[in-house]
Amino acid sequence: MDRPGATTFKGSPLTLVGPEIKPGDKAPDFEVTDLSLQPVKLSDTSGKVRIFSVVPSLDTPVCDMQTKRFNEEAAKLNGIDVYTISMDLPFAQKRWCGAFGVDNIKMLSDHKNASFGTNYGTLIKEWRVESRAIFVIDKDDTVRHVEYVKEVADHPNYEAALEVAKSLSS
Repeated sequence: MDRPGATTFKGSPLTLVGPEIKPGDKAPDFEVTDLSLQPVKLSDTSGKVRIFSVVPSLDTPVCDMQTKRFNEEAAKLNGIDVYTISMDLPFAQKRWCGAFGVDNIKMLSDHKNASFGTNYGTLIKEWRVESRAIFVIDKDDTVRHVEYVKEVADHPNYEAALEVAKSLSS
């Protein structure tokens, strides 16, 4: 399923591949790769409230800031796991985390088969990278918060996602 114009980059429309997930939906499964090159599925993350922070590439300013912000927030969250998902290779993710001391969040790479992107509707068709988005998923794998950032170069609403996550973990 293609969603033409679902996102933009500096005003130019881009196509997102996959469904538009909404709060209340059952979280779709996926298979991504962690920093130790092991596959990770939705079921591997279950049992806690989760924030999935989706970024195009860690080597861009907004993605860098978004990931660092969630790393800072994750240090203060109890019972909430925070994941960053991008198309960056696990080697690049690991190097980036080491360079910036990012160690409170879990990095996941969708480079292999783009299953997160196609199942969550964040894959930019024209570039084969993820679009900026945030998903909060509860302990029962129900999506409770979704933000597809319309303009890829803009920051997400961090506070809205954090507020929902905190309310679910208490």
